Amino acid sequence: MAHSYWLDTPARFGLISRLLHWGMAGLFAWQFAGMGVRLLVGRSPVTAFMVGSHAPMGTLLLLLVLLRGAWGLANAGRRPPHGGSTVGRLAMLGHAALYGLMLVVPCLALLRAAGSGRGFSPFGIPLFAPFSGGPVGWMVAPANAAHGVLAWTLLALVAGHVAMVVVHRRLWRDDVLARMAGPLAATPGDARP
Repeated sequence: MAHSYWLDTPARFGLISRLLHWGMAGLFAWQFAGMGVRLLVGRSPVTAFMVGSHAPMGTLLLLLVLLRGAWGLANAGRRPPHGGSTVGRLAMLGHAALYGLMLVVPCLALLRAAGSGRGFSPFGIPLFAPFSGGPVGWMVAPANAAHGVLAWTLLALVAGHVAMVVVHRRLWRDDVLARMAGPLAATPGDARP
């Protein structure tokens, strides 16, 4: 039976997985570029524009992480396998760390937003109403302590993820990138046993 372009198969990721992956990659690139510009340039109109979108884009990323995780679980039996080798187990651990940080980093920021007392309405959608009690220390402190550090750790893992794609292609010649960026057409390897 032919598989839909939308669904994952053991040989490739389907269109939905690819849209979530590359859409999130673009949003993460925007987030880290904004923080990089802030560090390099300081206050400027460009910085204000990029950093001003940081919280709404982070909220959108959290939503996409949740959707991607649900989609991944729904496709768990169809997805390309990591394999049982040491490299496969390390890849699985690396992906788990990426997903963990993609979840924790924005959750910390949302906790800080909730505890700030100012309210939070990304894209005009109220998530937290302002309140007069002022900041709630136990809600703000974890994000102040860990959001940035964990975000830069996430960037380092993303860089490692990209580096491993290059290693797979150039050194090991197994081109895992084709699973996420190659043709969507069904191949004989897509058939399930």
